[in-house]
Amino acid sequence: MKIDPTLYLQNQQKRGSTNSSLGKDDFLKILMAQIQNQNPLDPMKDKEFVSQMTQFSSLEQMTNMSQSFQAYTKSQSLPPIIQYSSLIGKEITYPVEGEGDGTEEGFKSGIVQSVKQKEGKTAVELPSGETIPVEQITKVSQKI
Repeated sequence: MKIDPTLYLQNQQKRGSTNSSLGKDDFLKILMAQIQNQNPLDPMKDKEFVSQMTQFSSLEQMTNMSQSFQAYTKSQSLPPIIQYSSLIGKEITYPVEGEGDGTEEGFKSGIVQSVKQKEGKTAVELPSGETIPVEQITKVSQKI
């Protein structure tokens, strides 16, 4: 009997996945290979088979639960523009550089007129047309 040289390990194609963890499909392939290649005189014990099938079922349920949780988490996260829209009509305080040499820092306040987003950055707009990045807001208060 001659061994086919294409079956040598160095001649096998590399898999595209670099993921080192086993998934449910990998587990099922291993289980099927084990069943197909078992010794007919000493077949897999029933307890082992049931145990492996239980593990497979648990793995599948955990995978489904993980996918559901990821979908839920994604649905709960709001885009920043919607998240900051609650600032409209509120008074914000933000730092500004002092006059003259620019070494002193003071604070200004203004009522938020709108929220805008550009190139992934969110800012609020004041009635004067000034835009303030949300990261610079130091205080938010209700307009009295």
